[in-house]
Amino acid sequence: MNIVCLDMEGVLVPEIWIAFSEATGIPELRRTTRDEPDYDKLMKFRIGILKEHGLGLKEIQEVIAGIDLMPGAKVFLDELREITQVIILSDTFEQFATPLMKKLDWPTIFCNTLEVAENGEITGFRMRCEHSKLTTVRALQSIGFDTIASGDSFNDLGMIQASKAGFLFKTTDKIKADYPDIPAFDTYDELLSAIKAAL
Repeated sequence: MNIVCLDMEGVLVPEIWIAFSEATGIPELRRTTRDEPDYDKLMKFRIGILKEHGLGLKEIQEVIAGIDLMPGAKVFLDELREITQVIILSDTFEQFATPLMKKLDWPTIFCNTLEVAENGEITGFRMRCEHSKLTTVRALQSIGFDTIASGDSFNDLGMIQASKAGFLFKTTDKIKADYPDIPAFDTYDELLSAIKAAL
């Protein structure tokens, strides 16, 4: 039995932190997992910047409320869910993902949780498990699933490489060059065709 594991940001929705960077005019917050492979280091950096500027969860959620899905994302996901099981594996947080999952008609998502003080300050974060995407793919495989995975960033490479088929989607030229063995696509039609061929 097959199950498709998709990244969220950069694959189905725009990067939340880039949108927030543009809304606040803080260029340092543009940094994502496309730029920084160490997620723990990246999040601690982000929390430090938020504290420095007195920004918290409320301000980020206000920006997320205005984020639209990537053009074609919902049609792609709907078509995919008609032919196979799909889980979104994301290093984002429940507090960020919920309004975006509503726009996608509530697909299953496994993500993480922010630690938020009563005043709305983001004080930390709890990862669901170590190497969350790779760990989840291996767990699914251990209970009889063949996984097919797709994502755009460094933190997706583990699940892509561990799956029976894996694809980069709308990734950077650097990641494409560093991992020439992983097929890379830029349109949902190409990705859907590749996934169908792997099922």
